[in-house]
Amino acid sequence: MLQPMTEMLKKARIGKYAVPQPDFVNIEMAAMYLEAASQSGSPIILGYGEEYLDTSEGVDLKHLVRLIEVLAKEYSIPVALHLDHGSSFEACAEAIAAGFTSVMFDGSSLPFELNLAITRRVIEMARPAGVSVEAELGYVGTAKDTDDDSRLTDPEKARIFVKETGVDALAVSIGTVHGEYKGKPNIRLDLLSEISAKVDVPLVLHGASGTGRETLYECVSRGICKVNIYTDLVKVMIGSLKEDMQQQNPNIVSVIDNMHNAVVQELKAYIKTLRADKQG
Repeated sequence: MLQPMTEMLKKARIGKYAVPQPDFVNIEMAAMYLEAASQSGSPIILGYGEEYLDTSEGVDLKHLVRLIEVLAKEYSIPVALHLDHGSSFEACAEAIAAGFTSVMFDGSSLPFELNLAITRRVIEMARPAGVSVEAELGYVGTAKDTDDDSRLTDPEKARIFVKETGVDALAVSIGTVHGEYKGKPNIRLDLLSEISAKVDVPLVLHGASGTGRETLYECVSRGICKVNIYTDLVKVMIGSLKEDMQQQNPNIVSVIDNMHNAVVQELKAYIKTLRADKQG
């Protein structure tokens, strides 16, 4: 049975580990992630981004939820289904109505007061349905944004935001990016420590791919309780596919199995770094 991520993250905060949130675009990817988490004994949050609705023509969210529920029943680990980067109140409402157990309202590009106000509205809608809510303060952009310190999370604003909204988890910007980095990442661990000292909810790290396993380990030690992963998993998937397709007369069953196994191993490595293994 799917569950909200609230209790998962509370346990992670107490236990000083982070729950992985890999994003999926189809059921096959979700199955890979569930297998990796099950083999590791880890809780898992399956993330489905609002942007995938634009590229997955004809997706019925209720049908998607039913399929994930069927998959999740095969495993004894805690599983949440999370809307990633919901851009509006309406997007979050649609996901909640479909049966998602967790949603993110991403108002990071909005003025502080508007972000706070819409986040509060989403929480007021989600709480009666037993759905957890993540928000973002600061802006986690792409590699072209790395020199813009104004996008980083302000610790005092984070304190006010959490106090005024009662949000279940807060995504912070400390130098990570979505996609691939240009050059060496500059992750502000000092800033993360300041934020952790100011707020009393689990913190979320977006843009884990390419950040470095030692840095991720340190982020978890400083209060990160949920880590979003996508680019590295897709790179492993594509790399496996390319390697097999170079073979003469590749066997499609072997191609799919190899891709599946490569992703499972990559996610298991992440889970170990996040110290989430044997926590499910």
